[in-house]
Amino acid sequence: MLTITSIGTPTSPARVAPPARAPLRIGAVQHRWHPDPAEHAAALRAGALAAAELGAQLVCFQELTLSRYFADVPPVDQPAVDQPAGGDPAGGGAGPAALAESVEDGPTRTLAAGLAAELDIAVHMSLYERADGADGLGFNTAIVVGPDGALLARTRKMHIPVTAGYHEDRYFRPGPAGADSFPVVELEQGRFGFPTCWDQWFPELARAYSLAGADVLVYPTAIGSEPDHPDFDTEPLWHSVIVGNGIANGTFMVAINRIGTEGALTFYGSSFISDPYGRVLVQAPRDAPAVLVADLDLDQRRDWLTLFPFLTTRRPDAYRGLAEPRAGNADGR
Repeated sequence: MLTITSIGTPTSPARVAPPARAPLRIGAVQHRWHPDPAEHAAALRAGALAAAELGAQLVCFQELTLSRYFADVPPVDQPAVDQPAGGDPAGGGAGPAALAESVEDGPTRTLAAGLAAELDIAVHMSLYERADGADGLGFNTAIVVGPDGALLARTRKMHIPVTAGYHEDRYFRPGPAGADSFPVVELEQGRFGFPTCWDQWFPELARAYSLAGADVLVYPTAIGSEPDHPDFDTEPLWHSVIVGNGIANGTFMVAINRIGTEGALTFYGSSFISDPYGRVLVQAPRDAPAVLVADLDLDQRRDWLTLFPFLTTRRPDAYRGLAEPRAGNADGR
């Protein structure tokens, strides 16, 4: 597996005072989905081991870490129920509920806890969380598990795509709106947010996490080809909007995409880690497994937002209309 590193931190151009925190070393594992559960778990473990051996304190994985990306087709078109690696979800039959699992004792939590304990690190994974409800929908949920098995973070995806090849509205309900919509979690000496994939495109979400004090946003991701527009490569736009949201909010961005072809989609990898200045510290290829490891100088956030004080010069009194629902055409009219 390819290993790409950024050991040591680049200079902080806006720095006027020494950093108050030591660098934080983070790892990200880009991989394809393996139909055999044991093979898939072994591939993920190999990536985590490589990152941990390089000193990563937190290792992060792709969206729906243990399963195929099943939302490429609506539930009624599923050829068969795909089980998460090593799992046996309740439900047994067709439909969204058969694919969901428990955060407390499901296969994703079990594997994350096992790796965290074995490697003495924090482990981030993503899963289809079972939820009670007549609609049968669950949540697209990111979790972080500590070395002692404790659940350190659980964050539900807020924005749900509704496009060809990404029929997530047929599987997932959006995370609840409210005071806890954008939870910031203290890990080591850093403050983290753990949104998911489609959330990457929304400047409001990145701003909400930044206002809550997040240093780093981690996005487990499943994005690739567009079935209705096969000649349109969205990778450059995806990359640019994430880096741009990091610049506008003084945050490090960690995007962990998957690779390979699953059903109607071919995922374009390109996982990366960027800093508040928009510099890409490490980036994976489009079509190969890779382990990314980078040192983050967390006080670059302070430096950049002191020089360019986006948060303190906002005009929230003028933004009221932004929160009003808009109906009609795709352009908001």
